[in-house]
Amino acid sequence: MTSTLTQDIAIAEAESTRVGWRGWAALAVLMLPVLLVSVDNTVLSFALPQIALDLEPTATQQLWIIDSYPLVLASLLVTMGVLGDRFGRRRMLLLGAAGFGVVSALAAFAPSAEWLIAARAGMGIFGAMLMPATLSLLRSVFTNRDQRRLAIAIWAAGFSAGAALGPVVGGILLEHFAWGAVFLMAVPVLVPLLILVPILVPESRDPAPGRFDPLSVVLSLATMVPIVYAIKEFAVHGAESALPLVLVVMGLVFGVFFVRRQNRLETPMLDMRLFRRAAFTGSVLVNLLSVVGLVGFLYFVAQHLQLVVGLPPLEAGLALVPGLLAMIVAGIGVVPIAKRIAPRVIVPIALSFSVLGYVLVGVAAGTGELGLLILAFVSLGAGIGSAETVSNELILASAPPAKAGAASAVSETAYELGAVLGTTIIGGLLAAFYRSSLVLPAGLPAAAANAARETLAGAVAASHTLDETMGQALRDAAAHAFDAGVGVTALIGAGLIVIAAAIAALTLGGRAQHAPVEH
Repeated sequence: MTSTLTQDIAIAEAESTRVGWRGWAALAVLMLPVLLVSVDNTVLSFALPQIALDLEPTATQQLWIIDSYPLVLASLLVTMGVLGDRFGRRRMLLLGAAGFGVVSALAAFAPSAEWLIAARAGMGIFGAMLMPATLSLLRSVFTNRDQRRLAIAIWAAGFSAGAALGPVVGGILLEHFAWGAVFLMAVPVLVPLLILVPILVPESRDPAPGRFDPLSVVLSLATMVPIVYAIKEFAVHGAESALPLVLVVMGLVFGVFFVRRQNRLETPMLDMRLFRRAAFTGSVLVNLLSVVGLVGFLYFVAQHLQLVVGLPPLEAGLALVPGLLAMIVAGIGVVPIAKRIAPRVIVPIALSFSVLGYVLVGVAAGTGELGLLILAFVSLGAGIGSAETVSNELILASAPPAKAGAASAVSETAYELGAVLGTTIIGGLLAAFYRSSLVLPAGLPAAAANAARETLAGAVAASHTLDETMGQALRDAAAHAFDAGVGVTALIGAGLIVIAAAIAALTLGGRAQHAPVEH
């Protein structure tokens, strides 16, 4: 009893401690890898045409240049989060930053497609060290609940905004430099981190991590790799083969073995009891579905702006800036509101703005109004920015401080899987509706018709090989089919956000929390 009372007093004292300028300076430094990794998720798509001309990859290699990074990153997040709990989160952050910078430089000067694929996989390994460490270190730096809520709001805004910022950064860099610049930008970002983190950020780890269990690591990888790869395969090839289904079943089987082993270990790699807490599980699902909605939105809006409206990459990226700013402002602005309104109320209200954004994009696709499309992203970004601030704070607050790395890794895994699923679900459905709605003009050459049936980009490229009248007719037909698909998939995206809002209403608690629950 005395020990418990002493622990409660210590926790109360820690919670009353507010950080000064050093804590906020530490947050600024910890934001550097967050922005870098999230920007890297979307910036490469703008460099791929130049890479293809320079390295001449095959179609399969071109796919792996994109996919090797998120595949490795998502598969290793939980493992790296747990290793950070055991060996030190700051140490893991510094190791990840140094490795990410070196491998990024190697990628920038890759002489072949094989070299670039290997470098991208290496970036995934070190990127997995960075992300859980940043969020869990915030938990140790900001012990005061109110300050931590604001710090996590800034973290979440930076992560979400980075994905939207990728097209802007890519457009600027590629307008002035070769494709390697999108990788070299990691170096000037990470050098200040390597210098300032040892000065500003204290080390933290699980005080009783127990023994390291290699079998748990193997089982976690055997669970994640097949599932993430299956999602990627389905995104490209659809249901043409049974491989994605086989891979998902394989991953689920290993997942069952992983869960059973964690429940049997005295000190598990991932404490499965975290998922018994409704607020923790609900927050993770809200994050997952929110990112699906955000990335799915960016997927078709980027194509609409460039291939239908006709904006160059830089201008298309700049058209997303108002939504980016709305995401940041809403994510930070929700902090004082979250202290007074229950999570199960505020998160569904926030997500209702995201639902409105999807409805507006469906209308914009039919009318062709650029201003309405920008307004749609503002509404969507404001909703997701607010919701993710609250849900991320709940994930850390509902987990014991010693398990902050593992809890953060689960949150990050939800982000990465959400990004993959956003492209798969929204992008796959959009492609299917595009093909079914496309009515090609009469007299179109066979080669142009085949290219047009594949993708909107294929139709636009094929139109430039035709005479002006036929080319314009093909562009109009493809744009009409694409926007018809956007109208349908926007409703599906809105439905996913509605599901996230319902989960939040049922799981996130009925009152505003002013003190965390420690166990």
